[in-house]
Amino acid sequence: MTKKPKKAKNPIDYPILLTIIILVAFGTIMVFSASFYYAGMRWGDKYYFFKRQCLWAVVGFVAMAFTANLDYWKIRKFSKLLLLVSIALLVAVLVVGVERNNAKRWLNIGGLSVQPSEIAKFALVLFLADSMSQRKDKMKYFFKGVVPYLLVTGVLFGLIMLQPNMSTAGSLLLLVMLMLFVAGVRLWHLGLLVVGGAGAAVFLIKSAEYRMERWYAFWDPWKDPLETGYQIIQSLYSLGSGGLFGMGLGESRQKYLYIPYPETDFIFAIIGEELGFVGCALLIMLFVILIWRGLKIAITAPDLFSCLLASGIIGMIGIQAVINIAVVTASMPPTGLPLPFISFGGSSLAIFMASIGVLLNISKYSKIS
Repeated sequence: MTKKPKKAKNPIDYPILLTIIILVAFGTIMVFSASFYYAGMRWGDKYYFFKRQCLWAVVGFVAMAFTANLDYWKIRKFSKLLLLVSIALLVAVLVVGVERNNAKRWLNIGGLSVQPSEIAKFALVLFLADSMSQRKDKMKYFFKGVVPYLLVTGVLFGLIMLQPNMSTAGSLLLLVMLMLFVAGVRLWHLGLLVVGGAGAAVFLIKSAEYRMERWYAFWDPWKDPLETGYQIIQSLYSLGSGGLFGMGLGESRQKYLYIPYPETDFIFAIIGEELGFVGCALLIMLFVILIWRGLKIAITAPDLFSCLLASGIIGMIGIQAVINIAVVTASMPPTGLPLPFISFGGSSLAIFMASIGVLLNISKYSKIS
């Protein structure tokens, strides 16, 4: 096992901390702006989503502060346990989970709604970082170095697909491929995975009628504007209405029950409508800063475990942000992934912020400037 690095010599990465504070604060404001009408209609309380997002933001900041100050090497020994717990939770959600929109993705724990797939992402990142760093000499071999991790990932992938949740399962595969690349897997091995993954994606899309409908809607949403193409069309209406500077904060029209899920999957469209191209560009810039600093921490990490862990954390966030924005801008078929730190979603926000705490912890040991 890699030796633990010497005592931290650096302060935490303040650009990342400041970026996260801005993202969470901005996201909380936009959750209220995007949801107050629906919340009032559905729950009789226009602050329904806002209050819950504020609560989870507080939980997230506490979690981030804890993981930023807890020696990240201490959580390494729990990597296998956390992975097993996440598998158990994914099984539990299929048995006793809450069903919404014909999918079981949430567990009610103590009155709170938790999405186990979010926990599984971090658990997988931690497990892969620990295991790959210990087996670095075997990563050049396909059957000894790659296949074992494909089998582990396949278990999580299968359980998430049963919910069903192809978007999260797919992002999990992209995340694993990123970490395999960082671990030093041969490029032609990754090429095989890309070809195999593309073939599997085609098969899975064709195996479900609703996925095929989404695919057709992506190519021509106007063919069925009231059903399969509705989400894409309303999202583009929202973005187009914003123009350069937007209609003004709180002034969106699409959130009045026109665009589906304005506070979660399609919150970026509401941002575009209210704050325009400039607001969207500034938000994307914040994500670019976050990813850039995260990659610098990974590159300058003191050892392979730290490098893999930092890469996995920033990859987890970056992949999801890119997919969400691509969906909202009709750059890929519709799917259900929230925008990190911005969309409404308690377990997602808390896990992401706790993960950022680990990244900040690693930054104290990195040779970053």
